[in-house]
Amino acid sequence: MPDIKIFGGSSHQDLSQEIAHHLGLELCRLVTKKFSDQETCVEMGKSERGEDNYTVQSGCGHTSDGLMELLIMINTCKIASAHWVTAVIPCFPYARQGKKDKSRGFFDIPVDHVRAEPAVLKCIRESISEWRNCTVVSPDRCPWGAKRVTSFTDRLNVDFALIHKEQKKANNMDFRVLVGALRDRVAILMDDMADTCGTICHAADKLLSAGATRVYSWKLDSMVNEEKMKHCSKIQVIDISMILAEAIRRTHNGESLYSMLFPHI
Repeated sequence: MPDIKIFGGSSHQDLSQEIAHHLGLELCRLVTKKFSDQETCVEMGKSERGEDNYTVQSGCGHTSDGLMELLIMINTCKIASAHWVTAVIPCFPYARQGKKDKSRGFFDIPVDHVRAEPAVLKCIRESISEWRNCTVVSPDRCPWGAKRVTSFTDRLNVDFALIHKEQKKANNMDFRVLVGALRDRVAILMDDMADTCGTICHAADKLLSAGATRVYSWKLDSMVNEEKMKHCSKIQVIDISMILAEAIRRTHNGESLYSMLFPHI
């Protein structure tokens, strides 16, 4: 069986290093540079002929540049005669904009959707002592928001609620009604992405006014402004490197990801 090689793009070198560490591997040398016209160039440190290459590149930060860099990394691996090239994308680029729930054939490349649920559930149980008396809330009534919330409530065996809102302009929300009982309960807001955090702040105010004793918020693909993060000591980052490393190991060995992502927990 070909050996695993882990390559990290410029989007998140620390995460790439942690993934390689969990797998007991060294992060492979990869030189990324830009020419004077801002064209991206990727060079490998040594031959990768016949190897299974996993390229880690996230879609946060400079999204378009990161996506282009990922494509060049993949092409570089293919030119180097790699046996297999797999892209590991913790935050999928251009996934923020609303789309239809059913796929319309964006591409036909095989994809495994790796969820952060195991890490989030572990953190909830360890950091919230009263989690058994909580209600998981979706700040959006969209179908994928409801699916996300019910997935967590099924595993925590708790109730769920949602906030029906109307979005007139980006980052300017008009919340209308809360569906669900929150009085004397702990609220856990579960959303996908955060930028200005306006949605979460308005939702938290709504939940507290409805009688919630405390409000926690979990963002699964957070892109919070770094300057604003410095003014809030409450923000904690959940490490998902172990999940991605295990997904890589199972993919390489031809094992199922289902038991890892949906254990009886």
